[in-house]
Amino acid sequence: MNKTVIKFFTIADYEEEELWLRQMHQNGYKLVKMYIPCFYVFEECEKEDVIYRLDYRSYEPDDDYWQMLKDFGWEHFAHCLNWHYYRKKADQLENAEDGELFSDNASRVEMISSVIRTRMMPIIVIFLCCVAPNFGRYLSGEAFGPWDRFFMLFYSIMFVIYVYLICHCGLKLRKLKDKYSN
Repeated sequence: MNKTVIKFFTIADYEEEELWLRQMHQNGYKLVKMYIPCFYVFEECEKEDVIYRLDYRSYEPDDDYWQMLKDFGWEHFAHCLNWHYYRKKADQLENAEDGELFSDNASRVEMISSVIRTRMMPIIVIFLCCVAPNFGRYLSGEAFGPWDRFFMLFYSIMFVIYVYLICHCGLKLRKLKDKYSN
């Protein structure tokens, strides 16, 4: 039996998402599919400890990449918006490194840098070019017509959401980058 769960994670919350997916599997639900923005489809399964890992690729990985992960026991079972989802049973781990998708911190830092370049920067550009100027226009009282209350509310909500996302994701990605740079 399938179960759909709505849960929101930002681009900077991928480690929390991995832990949540592991807990869901331990409770007898394995992830089978994702739908944007925040719909997870689970299938009932045997309760077991399964490690979940996410990898972000702004390009399609080559066959060598897929084969390498398969050779290390990772099952690639889903992807959504350039995030690739992998899992491996915890009892297959011989050591702590076996539970990691990346072999070194430099690879983790490169993934985070790719997320910043291809996801974070567009969010900032949209905010600076569309949301902030329109929000400012409505605050200054320049625009007043029949739809202006609606658009003022819309841009106010968008302004708050974008400021939150930029601050939350920016600070968290910076913290993750610093964590893995040391």
